[in-house]
Order: sequence, then C-alpha cells, then structure tokens
Amino acid sequence: MPAENRAVLLSAPDVGDLEAQYVVAALRSGWVAPAGPDLDLFEREIADRAGVPYAVALSSGTAALHLALLGVGAGPGDVVVVPTLTFAATANAVVYTGATPVFADCDEATGNLDPDLLSGLLAGGGPVRAVMTVDVYGSCADYGRILPLCERYGVPVVEDAAESLGAARDGRPAGSFGRVAAFSFNGNKVITTSGGGMLLTADAGLAARARFLAGQARSPVPHYEHADIGYNYRLSNVLAALGRAQLCRLDGMIARRRAVRDGYAKVFAHVDGVSLLGGDDQEANCWLTAVVVDPGRAGWRARDLAVHLAGRNVETRPVFKPMHLQPVFAGARAVLGGAAERLFTNGLVLPSGSALADGEVRRVLDDITDFLDGFR
Repeated sequence: MPAENRAVLLSAPDVGDLEAQYVVAALRSGWVAPAGPDLDLFEREIADRAGVPYAVALSSGTAALHLALLGVGAGPGDVVVVPTLTFAATANAVVYTGATPVFADCDEATGNLDPDLLSGLLAGGGPVRAVMTVDVYGSCADYGRILPLCERYGVPVVEDAAESLGAARDGRPAGSFGRVAAFSFNGNKVITTSGGGMLLTADAGLAARARFLAGQARSPVPHYEHADIGYNYRLSNVLAALGRAQLCRLDGMIARRRAVRDGYAKVFAHVDGVSLLGGDDQEANCWLTAVVVDPGRAGWRARDLAVHLAGRNVETRPVFKPMHLQPVFAGARAVLGGAAERLFTNGLVLPSGSALADGEVRRVLDDITDFLDGFR
C-alpha cells in the first residue's frame, strides 16, 4: 500500500533490531520459562528507573493493580476511591478484590484526579481502604497535594502509572509515589513487552507477597502445596528480554513522542478554543496527546476533526469515557463536577507513537491544517 494511504495509528509498538537481538539471546539461553536472568534484570532496571527498591514483573498492568490492591488490604466491605477518567482496568482491579470503587472527578486542565474532590471524600469518613491515582496519558497526578491529604487520613495511595513510565512530577519519577504502583507494558504503551506489567514498591513485605501470589501461591516445599489462592501472573523471561531492549531506548522514544506533541502544539497554537490536555507538562512522557475543543469558540467539534481524519485513514480516539457512565458501573457512587464528561465530549486523542515516521507526522499535521483551513 502506498505510504500516503497507509493507516496512521495512535501508538503502534516501536520495535527493531535491538529488540530482536535481546529476544533471540533469551531464547538461545534456554531460559524460556517464566524464570530467568532477563526477568531478574528487567525488574532491577525498572526499579532503578522508578527510584524504588522492589519491582515484580507480571503478565499485565491489570495484574499489577490487582496485586497492589491486595497488598494494601482491599477486600469485601472496603471502598477504593478511583478516578472516573480512566481505562476500565483501574476500576476492574478494585472489583477483583471484592472492594467497591467510588468514582471521583478529574481536574479539567489535566484529566487527573481532582484533589479538592478527594479531600471531601476522605473527610466524609467511611471505610476508604485506598486511593487510586491515574497518571492520565503520561502526565503525573498532583501528588504534592494528594499524598499529604491521604497521609492525614491514613489512607494508602495506589498509583496507576500504567501510562507514565519515564514521566516525573517535581523531579520525582512516576512509579515512586504512594505505597505501591503499577506500570503497563501493553503493546500500545511507551515501551512494550507485548503484554506485561510491573508492580513497584518500597515495602519489602508487599513485594514478597505479590511475588508469592503471582506464582500461584505455591508453598516452598518439594511437592505442590497451596495454603492461599494464587494467580498465574508472572512475566516470562523472553518477554522480559524484549522489555530490557525497549528500556534501553526509553529516553529516545519519549523524546520522539514529545516532538510529535510539539508539532500538534504548533498547529493549534493560534486556534481559538483548542488546547492540549495537560498543557505543556515538561515532565510528562507524552504517551498520548489529546486536544480539547471548545466548540462554541472553535466553530467545530472534536468529533468533526475525528471524522475528517478517519477519512484520511488516520486513527483517533475520544478521551476516556468516564467510569461512572459505563454500563457495568451503572449506579456506582460518584463524586462529580462535570469535568470528565466534558473532556469525553470535547477531547480527542491524536496519533502519538514514537514509531511514527517523519512523513506520517507531516501527513497528519497537513491533514489537520486542511481541516482547520475549512473553518477559517
């Protein structure tokens, strides 16, 4: 297919020769089963990147969230505060434990958990077992306000950093906030292990318990013996090798995503009523870039741009549909101000991947310019 007709994707995997070399070496080493030296090294390297002592490599970011919540004691009868603007895995992991998610609205400028609404939730009392944060699209939440607030009420923070590997807040790396955190290495993330995730913590006991549960909770005896219900959650050594190669390239891939984001910023700089979600966060990893459109000022809607780009074979996606609007969570308690719903209606995620070729980036920017010219 000619390059000008090929689909431009939101965030395709960015893999090449280095990844092939690492994976082939892992295969030839004989360490094909879950255990192996690449797995151990990947855990160490991710922990060092996040600035925490312990990391446990797992089969998905969702598995990491599930074990993180179990690690802070979430279970039946408990409430876990969850941002309503997130992917379903954040809330689903709460349900896996038997706890109940209570949804809280976001800061409209960033899409991240609104600390003011959180303050009201915690002050209201009740069995809040944990507060989950989500670093939306690779921009860290306002931990300078959230962490002291949760500490005041004795509630641990579980950081859903699935989207924010390589990002930071006030110089502190994503994955290091709160009691425990989770990264995702899904195929569309900043780095990928095809599928995979990582639990991170400074709590040695929590890390050990997560590792135990992730290996089917097998007791350390010669025969198969189980005193707990465990899970088949460990990452394989071969996929860890892929992750190690990706991690070597992380800074370059983030720089590429930032360059793509800067291109969008320039195109929309003088367009009334259009802004980038999160603004110019220089510590974000720019996983995905979303624009927010005020149709009354811009004269067009986010979905109008989506239709135009779809006609040019360019993939876009609305901003996350809030969890309190999802059929599966109908009737769930939610503390809202309308911000997440407005972002869902007016936000649009644009192609942002580090694998985008220069020609693809120019093509998308030209397509957007053509659209804007129709409204000038």
